[in-house]
Amino acid sequence: MMPAEQRVYSYSAVLMGSPILLKLFEDDQHAAAAVFRLIKQQENLLTVNRAQSQLMAVNHAAGLHPVVVSQSVFDLIKQAKAVSLLADSCFNLAIGPLVKRWKIGFSGNTVPSASEIQSLLPLTRPEHVILDPQTCSVFLQQPGMEIDLGAIAKGYIADRVRDELHRLGINHALINLGGNVLTVGAPLHGATSWAIGLKRPFGETDATIGVIDVVAKSVVTSGVYERYFEIDGKIYHHILDPKTGYPLDNEILSVTVISDDSIDGDIYTTLLYGMGVEKALNYLATIPHIEAIFVTKHRQIILSSQRQFKFTLQDDSYQQL
Repeated sequence: MMPAEQRVYSYSAVLMGSPILLKLFEDDQHAAAAVFRLIKQQENLLTVNRAQSQLMAVNHAAGLHPVVVSQSVFDLIKQAKAVSLLADSCFNLAIGPLVKRWKIGFSGNTVPSASEIQSLLPLTRPEHVILDPQTCSVFLQQPGMEIDLGAIAKGYIADRVRDELHRLGINHALINLGGNVLTVGAPLHGATSWAIGLKRPFGETDATIGVIDVVAKSVVTSGVYERYFEIDGKIYHHILDPKTGYPLDNEILSVTVISDDSIDGDIYTTLLYGMGVEKALNYLATIPHIEAIFVTKHRQIILSSQRQFKFTLQDDSYQQL
């Protein structure tokens, strides 16, 4: 039996449609309950299918009138819009109509017609999301528009969980929000870093390519294998190109971002995926606080650098560059 002082206590729940895991170094049911309560509260505010969701209220009022939201929701939407308006950004907070039509990962298994896609694209323009900081209101100018914060919500919530743990005096922990892994401090009792597995694309549930070692960092992976369907040998995945309305098609199978904040992980996985490897590496050279690991269709592992983490390849069918 592991000595009491070396035990890791794990708490789990299913929230946001994903398994949530919290690891602590003492049995603190109060802290675990506080964390899961916080996640539930944030989920209710930000999801698009809850009666108490402020986001759903905004979407329902599209083309009709502005909706006043809380300051935190307003700030998140403001940040998402700013990223959406970057030049050639693959991040788009207004992509909701396309996500709803494709339904990838939500029992969708049909390819929309070209005419359907063309009819929806005008409803996905981020510049038509009008924000009023004076009234803290959000207005979608066109009827049928929908904000979808699915690409950023987990990171935002993970950062709030980290802040809550610090408020509770917990400085060594790990939270996994269905793929958004955020480490607080370093592990106790021997290990000097947290070991996070890098998933093998289209592999078994626990199959990994290697291990990412980090301390007090966020590790966020976005991959085409997470939600997809296949027709006639072609894979249609959930990472949509806001310019075309179809799934992005390049050499990347997954992007993992290592950063201080999980919300940056959410943002940059989408931005970098849309750039492709070469352009993304050049871009990352100008942003020292963001690092990335790319897994390609050619079974290559490409690292931007290893300033904030250490990567150990464990699958010799992949080549690390």
